[in-house]
Amino acid sequence: MTPQPNPQAGAAVKAADRAHVFHSWSAQELIDPLAVAGAEGSYFWDYEGKRYLDLASGLVYTNIGYQHPKVVAAIQEQAARMTTFAPAFAVEARSEAARLIAERTPGDLDKIFFTNGGADAVEHAVRMARLHTGRPKVLSAYRSYHGGTQQAVNLTGDPRRWASDSGQAGVVHFWAPFLYRSRFYAETEEQECARALEHLETTIAFEGPGTVAAIILETVPGTAGIMLPPAGYLAGVREICDKYGIVFVLDEVMAGFGRTGSWFAAGLYDVVPDLMTFAKGVNSGYVPLGGVAISERIAATFAERPYPGGLTYSGHPLACAAAVATINVMEEEGVVEHAARLGAEVVAPALRELAERHPSVGDVRGVGMFWALELVKNRETREPLVPYNATGQDNTPMAAFAASAKAHGVWPFVNMNRTHVVPPCNISETELKEGLAALDTALSVADEYTE
Repeated sequence: MTPQPNPQAGAAVKAADRAHVFHSWSAQELIDPLAVAGAEGSYFWDYEGKRYLDLASGLVYTNIGYQHPKVVAAIQEQAARMTTFAPAFAVEARSEAARLIAERTPGDLDKIFFTNGGADAVEHAVRMARLHTGRPKVLSAYRSYHGGTQQAVNLTGDPRRWASDSGQAGVVHFWAPFLYRSRFYAETEEQECARALEHLETTIAFEGPGTVAAIILETVPGTAGIMLPPAGYLAGVREICDKYGIVFVLDEVMAGFGRTGSWFAAGLYDVVPDLMTFAKGVNSGYVPLGGVAISERIAATFAERPYPGGLTYSGHPLACAAAVATINVMEEEGVVEHAARLGAEVVAPALRELAERHPSVGDVRGVGMFWALELVKNRETREPLVPYNATGQDNTPMAAFAASAKAHGVWPFVNMNRTHVVPPCNISETELKEGLAALDTALSVADEYTE
């Protein structure tokens, strides 16, 4: 679709937004949201007719891009047939979505509890773990994000937790492995893995193994910086959980459904959790949907004992019809394989080349269509380009970088000292190279702030 400029309509949309919309994670008077006129494929555009290549995939959920005709048609067909129905009934779209998801989850995660998104999926996974074990505590990592609802945000290991941290949520944080900024004075991935596992097991010992219900980890942490776990780490966590009777929960809300070049990132590490949360890419965000994939052992706890939880819109027919269509499209079009190939053959070498040219790039990491550049002020010391949780003037270098990227027609996903490269998983090679070229130009602005 060719964008048609309509500044007057854009001004009206913007005025209504500023008058009435309360935006998340924002100081309301300090933001200037872009008025978006439309979107298609890997692009969206404003009312001035300017197009942006979406290197953020919305909020890392448009895994098949915007407005895929087969998914749009499936939503329209479902709306004409049965727009909504209560979750206590068996509905075709819901049943089929659950079947297709269960076919792709690892191991015996064959029962699907549907939610409206990722945060409430995490809430219910934690509730299931506590009820299954009869224990109160949950361990989660620093450098993590699990959602904005009360339990999920307390599990989160970044500054978004601080304002809502009650100190009474039964959450204990620990350090997961990240060699680039190691907390364990490690020099190799092997050392980082071994020391991180020792740290985790020591934390459990001092908290009391009999008090810990679950350990929750993002299989590949997303907004925290796309930090691939070293070989053996997730398997080691699985062994620790089995040793102490702890439920192992993997959060695949961001990493799932092709983002890492695999249906689920757990498949890259040959590990099977007891519970796995998902959302976002399950239907490319076209209608809100999330869920928990449940192992046979956890499901058996509630075979004759009611599970005390539910949602009015659990497994909403429109959302499930979109999920069915999305999964089928991903199969028919080879989207998962496409993401894996482009990640290995295009993104990896291109970003490493950028790192060689730009002193602001301290580290490159990722897989599939899930990548991050760590931006630094000094490569030798690894001093971050801006301070941790920087705002206002302190965040000027990252703000200048983001503004440059947008000026050159790409919309980045920027978080603290990182820019993520997370385009739709079915982006064309030509579009991807266009976006990487614009990113190259924008990084020159970040370079100006290096030492």
